Amino acid sequence: MIPEIAIIEKNTLTALGLQTILEELIPEAVIRVFPSFEKLIDDTPDMYAHYFVSIQIYFEHTSFFLERRPKTIVLSAGEPQIQIGVPYLNTCLPQEKLIKGFMNMRSRGHEMTHHPVQPLHHDSAHTLSPREVEVLVLVTKGLINKEIADKLNISLTTVISHRKNITEKLGIKSVSGLAIYAVMNGFIDADSI
Repeated sequence: MIPEIAIIEKNTLTALGLQTILEELIPEAVIRVFPSFEKLIDDTPDMYAHYFVSIQIYFEHTSFFLERRPKTIVLSAGEPQIQIGVPYLNTCLPQEKLIKGFMNMRSRGHEMTHHPVQPLHHDSAHTLSPREVEVLVLVTKGLINKEIADKLNISLTTVISHRKNITEKLGIKSVSGLAIYAVMNGFIDADSI
């Protein structure tokens, strides 16, 4: 069976560069590039053996990718500042290190999903859960608690609890402060606020 790989990345250069590397490493694979999550959903989203997804798109649609955890690899420009629950690939590494990292992931297979890479600089008391990151992203986009609850299919009380946890963990109380934190940590693009 021919493996099919999806790259979900709005940065064209990153997507094409990764596509070229993957085509060299796995010549038998069919690789499709999607500039947005919506384009992936318009296709056949469950047919892929692997999803290489930008960290921003991952955080905007965490629940989709966590359901496909063994198949998901997050593309980040550096090390994620929180535990993301899936393997990640630092796209800023030199080509030989990037290839070595990918080959290491490939040789270890699904083992990586059981031992996610831990952040290097933050202790666990300040680590946001994937759901808290989803709430953070929606707060920074200006959604109110009720809209967040509707969008994530959770209760209003759960949203309020997540917001309280985010504020306590980060020590940031204002929406503008949370937006700056989200942009600085790559959870959201400054242009989307």
